[in-house]
Amino acid sequence: MEYSEEINPSMRWFVFYRDQLLLRKEENNKYSVPCGTEPPIQPSVGQRIQEVTLTDGRKVKAFALMQPVGETDEWVMMGLRASYDCLSFDDYQAAGKAFQILYWDKHSRFCPVCGMPMKQEGPIMKKCSNCGNEMYPPVSTAIIVLIRKGKEILLVHARNFRGTFYGLVAGFLETGETLEQCVQREVLEETGLKVKNITYFGNQPWPYPSGLMVGFIADYESGEIKLQDEELSAAGFYSKDNLPEIPRKMSIARKLIDWWLENN
Repeated sequence: MEYSEEINPSMRWFVFYRDQLLLRKEENNKYSVPCGTEPPIQPSVGQRIQEVTLTDGRKVKAFALMQPVGETDEWVMMGLRASYDCLSFDDYQAAGKAFQILYWDKHSRFCPVCGMPMKQEGPIMKKCSNCGNEMYPPVSTAIIVLIRKGKEILLVHARNFRGTFYGLVAGFLETGETLEQCVQREVLEETGLKVKNITYFGNQPWPYPSGLMVGFIADYESGEIKLQDEELSAAGFYSKDNLPEIPRKMSIARKLIDWWLENN
């Protein structure tokens, strides 16, 4: 077990088993991230405690468990996605970054160049003592796009969606293409449609497991919907009056749809 002795009483601990986050039960069915000078439970033998620096400069601690913690009167383990509804937005974002660091730690134990063990030399850097290869937490970039056609928008149901809701066309950036080219390619591949007037909307860290979603708005140009069957199970243009179930508030997909509802 490795962690700094300089831990303040308000230090927050993000403890995961896979994507399940350990939370303390509070009164009135509320939950909180454990705080204190010591870990809320002892890490498994050989598990590294990671120091995670948040975007505002504050530091938190995180480690992974080899097995889940059973629910008690004090503790419960909750999926990271579900924790969005129970935690402050700051704590949810911190949990997301902590999860990404732990995911990187687990998937970078051996050098991809020579196969030797990697040694962690900083909060976000590992180095191979054999060949000197350095590894940092990767971020997979993906686009997501709201497509307008008159007073309607394109909504799709992807086969990997966890539920019956409809969302927006999305896909990963490929080597050698711009974000706008990625928008055009993904829309054409998944729906058979061409789009124009592509404009940037915003972006969002997406820790499932380690991504960045970049949002765009575009206008329909031409084509008929022809689904990429292995990716989508349904798609169609919808007006405000006949929207299907849409994504939860936590996602940039919902932010894009809400923006359209407010401005059209």
